[in-house]
Amino acid sequence: MHELLPEGEELRRAIKWISGNLQQNPGKPVHPLVQEAIFKFDISPRDAEFLIRFYSNKELP
Repeated sequence: MHELLPEGEELRRAIKWISGNLQQNPGKPVHPLVQEAIFKFDISPRDAEFLIRFYSNKELP
C-alpha cells in the first residue's frame, strides 16, 4: 500500500496520529505512542529515527 502514497506521507500521518493522541490524552507518555506509530504506519528506519528524536525533545520540561 505504501507504494501508492507520496514519499513522506507515512511520516506525516504518523505525526498527525501521535499529535492527535497527545491532544486527547495530554498526560500519556510519548515514547509508547511513537513506537506504536512506527509499526502502524510502516515507517522507514530513517523516519523512525527522526520521530524518536523529534518527540524526545518534546518530553523535556
